[in-house]
Amino acid sequence: MKNIFFLLVTVFVFTLKSSIAVAQAPATTTTTTDTTKYLIIKNDGTEYVGLILSDDGREVLVQTISLGKIFIPKFEIKSIAPIDYKNDFSNGEYKESGVFTTRYQFTTNCFPIKKGENYAMLNLYGPEVHFAVHKDFSVGVMSTWIGSPLVLALKYTRGTANPKLNYGFGTLFGTTGYLNQGKGFGGLHWGMITYGDRRNNVTLSVGYSYLNDGSGTYTTPIYQPGVYTGIPPTVIGSYTQPSNKYRAPIVGLAGQVKVGKKASLIYDCMYLKIQNNIEIGSQDYSSFYDPNTSIYQSTVGEWSVSKPASQYALVIMPGMRFQRSDTRAFQISLAGVITPNASFPVPMASWFFKF
Repeated sequence: MKNIFFLLVTVFVFTLKSSIAVAQAPATTTTTTDTTKYLIIKNDGTEYVGLILSDDGREVLVQTISLGKIFIPKFEIKSIAPIDYKNDFSNGEYKESGVFTTRYQFTTNCFPIKKGENYAMLNLYGPEVHFAVHKDFSVGVMSTWIGSPLVLALKYTRGTANPKLNYGFGTLFGTTGYLNQGKGFGGLHWGMITYGDRRNNVTLSVGYSYLNDGSGTYTTPIYQPGVYTGIPPTVIGSYTQPSNKYRAPIVGLAGQVKVGKKASLIYDCMYLKIQNNIEIGSQDYSSFYDPNTSIYQSTVGEWSVSKPASQYALVIMPGMRFQRSDTRAFQISLAGVITPNASFPVPMASWFFKF
C-alpha cells in the first residue's frame, strides 16, 4: 500500500512541475536554428550582421560577429535582409552591394541594377532615372533642368566564370528636344569590362560617339578670283555648307575604392578624339576705297575647301561618394576638361536616391 501511495505522489509532483514550466514559458517566442545571416538596419542607420536566434514579436535576439548576443527592439528596426556571407563579406566586414555601386560619375560599370533597386540621380546640370527591367538589362532617361536635350540610356551586363570579371554594353540615344526645333541628335555606344567586386573595382570602356547639332545648311556665293575696280565681283557659283557633324572615338577608365564604412573614392576619366565631319569652304575677299577717286577696289582670292583639324580632350573626374544608408548617397567630383588650346573646371555634385 505504501508503495502505491508513494508512486501516486511522485507522478503528481512531476505532473505539477511540468504544468508550471509550460505555464511560465513565453507562448509567442520563436527560437530558430536557421544558419542564414541577416543584415539588420536600425532607424538611425546602425547596422548589425549575424544570426537571428529568436524573435518574440517585440524584440529579436541576434548573435552578432563583433558584439556577441544583443537584443534589438522591433520598433527600432528599419529592415532585415538575408545576406550571402561568402559573397557579401571581405575580411570580416560587410561589403555594400547597393544600386549606387553600378555607377561612377558619368560612366557605369558591368554590375547590373537588381530588380527592385531602381535609382534616380540629381546633379547640378539635370536629373536622370534608371530602371531594372531584367536582371541583366536596365533602361534610363537623362536630361537637363530645362528638359532638353533628352537622352535614352540602355545597359546590358553579364558575368563570367570568374566572379570578379564582368562585361557589358551600353548605349545613349539623344535629341536636342525643343532646342533648335528638335533638329539635332546624337549617340554614344560602348563596350566595357569590369574587374573586381562592387566594393572595389576598375572598368575599361571603349566607345564611339557622334553628334549632328542640327544647325542647318546655308549657301555662300563663289566669286571669280581677281581684282575688281568699281564693279562688284563676278559670282560664278555657290557652295552649300552642311550642318555641323561631329564624331569622336572615346576610351574611358574608371574605378571605385571603399575608403570607409560609408565613403568611397570614385575616379572617372575619358579621352576623346573629336573630328568635325564636314568640309568648310572659304574664299579670301577684301575691298579698298580710294577717297581721292571715290572708287572701290575689290580683291578676290581662290576658292578652297578644307576639313577642320581633330581636337583632343581629356575629361578627368575624381570624386568622393558618401552613403549614409542604402537609399541615399551624395557624391562630389572636382572634374575638369583639358584640351590643346584650353583647360577649364567642371565641378559636379550629385544626389542618389533609391526607389
